[in-house]
Amino acid sequence: MSKETLGFQAEVKQLLQLMIHSLYSNKEIFLRELVSNASDACDKLRFEAVNNDGLFGNDPELKIHVDFDEQAKTITVSDSGIGMSRDEVIKNIGTIARSGTKEFFSQLSGDKQKDAHLIGQFGVGFYSAFIIADKVTLTTRRAGEESATQWESAGDGEFTLETVEKPTRGTTIVLHLKDGEEEFLNDYRLRSIIRKYSDHITLPILMPAQAGYNDDGSIKPAEGFETVNQANALWTRSKSDITPEQYTEFYKHVAHDYEDPLAWSHAKVEGRQEYTELLYVPKRAPFDLYDRERRHGVKLYVRRVFILEDSEKLLPQYLRFVRGVIDSANLPLNVSREILQHSKDIEQIKSGCVKKVLGLLESMANSDEAEEQAKYTTFWGEFGKVLKEGVGEDFANKERIAALCRFASTHNESAEQTVSLKDYLGRMKEGQDQIYFITADSYAAAKNSPHLEVFRKKGIEVLLLSDRVDEWAFSGLTEFEGKKLQSVAKGELNLEQFTDEAEKQEQEAAATELKDIIEQMKTVLGDSVKDIRVTHRLTDSPACLVVENQDMSANLERLLKSAGQDVKASKPILEVNPTHPLVGKLKAEAASDKFGDWTHLIFDQALLAEGGQLEDPASFVKRLNGLMLAM
Repeated sequence: MSKETLGFQAEVKQLLQLMIHSLYSNKEIFLRELVSNASDACDKLRFEAVNNDGLFGNDPELKIHVDFDEQAKTITVSDSGIGMSRDEVIKNIGTIARSGTKEFFSQLSGDKQKDAHLIGQFGVGFYSAFIIADKVTLTTRRAGEESATQWESAGDGEFTLETVEKPTRGTTIVLHLKDGEEEFLNDYRLRSIIRKYSDHITLPILMPAQAGYNDDGSIKPAEGFETVNQANALWTRSKSDITPEQYTEFYKHVAHDYEDPLAWSHAKVEGRQEYTELLYVPKRAPFDLYDRERRHGVKLYVRRVFILEDSEKLLPQYLRFVRGVIDSANLPLNVSREILQHSKDIEQIKSGCVKKVLGLLESMANSDEAEEQAKYTTFWGEFGKVLKEGVGEDFANKERIAALCRFASTHNESAEQTVSLKDYLGRMKEGQDQIYFITADSYAAAKNSPHLEVFRKKGIEVLLLSDRVDEWAFSGLTEFEGKKLQSVAKGELNLEQFTDEAEKQEQEAAATELKDIIEQMKTVLGDSVKDIRVTHRLTDSPACLVVENQDMSANLERLLKSAGQDVKASKPILEVNPTHPLVGKLKAEAASDKFGDWTHLIFDQALLAEGGQLEDPASFVKRLNGLMLAM
């Protein structure tokens, strides 16, 4: 086929320019990224060959070569991995086919240092070659195919494709260096980069052998190739033999991340199921964190042979941010996704790894050291909303997960989520037997809800839940450490233990005095409400809406409707404050034709304060204007 010229996807062109100009201070990462990609290609071949060993052909060895040519000013990275077909080259190099792309570009600030971190989170991969090269030539042949494809570009918006001959499978990448990048045309420099970033790669990374000395002191010419890295699986080594720097570089390889990890857990588990886990908690959330269909994060190996990358099978969805490897000594090499789905062995591994990750988070959250606490604060800011999903998903660990959750509360009047349930328990008033909370669609709405008025008056703390996940996640958490969780917007309020006898008598008298007015209001509002009653939960507002304990909250109802679900609305209960001037005005108008307008006004105000929407805003405005003019 003749040479064909194609254009990059617009996002690729933008990413290339940003990357080249933002990552200039850490140019050497190009080799880390290309070697990492080569390692992945070999892992994929090894996995596909489990069911089709013919893919190896007459070359069963998996290896990576790195070489350079001072005269031609080129660096070559090649592998004997799976290779790519023509269509795969276009898909993997010509476009960025991943969710979060739009969000990624929206967060770029123009600050080179900050953008470098963002680009690192997004994954620079193959495009890092253009940091030091003004032209890149890639030649690849997929295992099992006869023809090869050559891709070439100067990173200027276009690339060429051509069908060529290549005697072996795999991929060869030639970097034609820019002027001024000659420092990388050096054996020692390249070896140092490989040992720094890629020593953990399980495959041999080969470079031309260096000259040495014979026993008689004469120079021994360099012959063949020699392995630069240790070429063994880092997770199989003893923890005492691995430095923090090595753990960090392995994380960057396995997670394709630019930043250091926040924390990690490395353990060998023995028993009926024998496996090794090396699991990392990232420092920053990936751009597709909220894509629950995403299918990579933790890699499964069987006796150091890569099998698949599928976090859903190996860890639950609420831990989808975790990166790392799990290496089983018991599973068969030909294990399939279908087998994994119903495997008791996988369930046991999954359960063990969940405990390890939760333990890792607990060690940060409960540490007395300021550095560890700061790490957990960082973690919660990035992944807290995802972890909350576990309260609703993981019945076996829901209280343990709930203990890790952080909330805003009326204790400090701050939007920052810093309060734990144990913090709350430690501040409960004497005689208090419930953990009070309110849900709303924003922190401001929760903080300013009329339902909090009596709690502020009596100094009782209320948790302010405003994340979208809160309604669903905490609907299944009925108690924590023996204390019932109670929404302040559900059911009748019972604060008798904090109410003296004189106050009780006043409340009873107020309820009796309003009895007839309540009946008139019921007639006016009819089926709009389930009931109307006097309340003592309000101090500043004339009325509020509540639902029964077993009914769906108004906030959850709104969330489901906004998601397009057909929801049967539950009728609210209108509670009125007998001491409020507007309720006094209502009493004064009991015999006038304005009573209906006042009743509707009080109901509509309560609905708006709850975050609800009026069915007839025009009538509300007309009614309000009429009452204001009559005053």
